Amino acid sequence: MVAAVAGCRQAEPVASRIGEPLPGLTAEELGRFHAGRALFNKVFTPEEGLGPLFNENQCSACHTLPAIGGTGEQFVTRASRFTPPDRCDPLTEAGGENVRIQATPLLRAHGIERQPFPAEATESVSFNVPFIFGMGLIEAIPEEEILSRADPDDRDGDGISGRPGRDAAGRFARFGRKADQATLRAFVESAAHLEMGLTTPTHPDEGTIAGAPFPPGVDPAPDPELSETAIELLTDFVRFLAPPERRLGVTDEERRAIERGEALFDAIGCAACHTPSMTTGRSPIAALDRKRIHLYSDLLLHDMGPELASVCAPGASPTEHRTEPLMGLGHRSTYLHDGRAGTLDEAILLHGGEAAPARERFRALNELERHDLIRFLRSL
Repeated sequence: MVAAVAGCRQAEPVASRIGEPLPGLTAEELGRFHAGRALFNKVFTPEEGLGPLFNENQCSACHTLPAIGGTGEQFVTRASRFTPPDRCDPLTEAGGENVRIQATPLLRAHGIERQPFPAEATESVSFNVPFIFGMGLIEAIPEEEILSRADPDDRDGDGISGRPGRDAAGRFARFGRKADQATLRAFVESAAHLEMGLTTPTHPDEGTIAGAPFPPGVDPAPDPELSETAIELLTDFVRFLAPPERRLGVTDEERRAIERGEALFDAIGCAACHTPSMTTGRSPIAALDRKRIHLYSDLLLHDMGPELASVCAPGASPTEHRTEPLMGLGHRSTYLHDGRAGTLDEAILLHGGEAAPARERFRALNELERHDLIRFLRSL
């Protein structure tokens, strides 16, 4: 357990039934959670600002399984242009941040069915939909707590060289598969803009189609299409979503198998990046104040090797990804950032780069040990 906790009060662990709000919210906070959830479930129309280019018409069209805030069958296509050793162009003007696959009727009338794929891209990826449970607690973890685990030059010689991600403005970032969103609000507002084409206070215009302006008259809604109040409510809904409870087994044998698997998870080196827990700092929101969250991530970027390469980001090369939080893993049916793995065994064996030694230790486990380790992962 992390020892660096603001104040001397014992940190309380937090979990709840999946899709439920954090325990301990005030009546006002719970009201904002429910108001934000209504917006999260709202179906937007072109007259209300949807599009002209978009992927889905509501947040919960993607974040729906096994509960609102979960995953879905959709994928987000991103493209970028990387010039070694460290120059990344996210191809923002060409639409590389999110290659949107649908168009509104007014835009289709101009012969445009979807966003064209950026011709100048050197890499692309189809990211699956991430869980957003527990993200408010992740935001409440002190920055110094996360940075204390960074070792970009691998000074301790353990082969693990996690480093902090950065957003386009150079700020420390903890959200997103490439650790490129600095705040929960930025994560939410960017998703509303890129996934649904909704303009917001921070993204007040529609952008372009491969660098060219949209035809006149295809966007009838006044800007911004999402108000400051709406963005704050959506952000609070995500902020107040609880992390899911672990499923620790029904029988004594199941519980013993999970305990053995957890010990193996640490012994073969998985916990070097998938940090089991961190503790939030002081917060005026009691439900976020000095809580322990079992996220199983250090929230840092790690080089995962060419096996899992995707796009680059302002602070990440194509082979670097933020350590994926494993909380809620037992509620998933496909694995890795692009959903390519159908089993947890397959997902582990696809790990490369800094994770290759742990992968090889997993490969060397006997059948019973592998069973216990997988049983532990399914309990998360």
